[in-house]
Amino acid sequence: MDNVVISIGGSILVPDDHDTSYIKELADMLLRIKKDAKLFIVVGGGRIARYYIRLGRDLGADESYLDDVGIAVTRLNSRMLITALGDSAYHVPAESFDEAIMASKNHDIVIMGGTHPGHTTDAVSAMLGERVGAVRLINATSVDGVYTSDPKKDPDAKRLPTVSFPELVRICLQVEGGAGPNVVFDPLGAKIIARSGIETRIVHGRELVELEKAILGKDFHGTIVSE
Repeated sequence: MDNVVISIGGSILVPDDHDTSYIKELADMLLRIKKDAKLFIVVGGGRIARYYIRLGRDLGADESYLDDVGIAVTRLNSRMLITALGDSAYHVPAESFDEAIMASKNHDIVIMGGTHPGHTTDAVSAMLGERVGAVRLINATSVDGVYTSDPKKDPDAKRLPTVSFPELVRICLQVEGGAGPNVVFDPLGAKIIARSGIETRIVHGRELVELEKAILGKDFHGTIVSE
């Protein structure tokens, strides 16, 4: 059975409004396809993490400490998805890659949040993909692919159906650093998938039909990052 890593942005899972229906529908979809792939899911911190990071920064916390704050939120978000998945998922967020690998021996779905300061959700997903020999990494984010510029700011931005690893790295290096970045893919994660050659699919996480297609390796609406 193929190993597939799915990175789900925290703002996709837990948006501004109370939305249990999406989490339930996402869980139903994952339960339906778990027979076709071993699923490793990394959940981000999203708006809640960014709120606490901004608050902590204003109070004088250093970036490493703020990373720990963000990690705590990712694990809280992870627990919400674990709750929706029930017994098919490992019962707690895995806190290391080794724990995730061991948990996968007895569970169809393993979920984790952050791991170490300085490692974003994208980087954790990419490193987990390396460790488990993933055939695909799915980045479920708030846009439907990689664009020539920020589609939220530029009405002329065009979606790129395919992007090479070097192109993704170049695009990602244009963003600012610091705890809690909000970009389609972060530079470290991009470099890791480039060195490993893991096919990466970027898809809007709220479009569950397209997300399912991306996970299963079918044609989908989004961007494929490959050689």
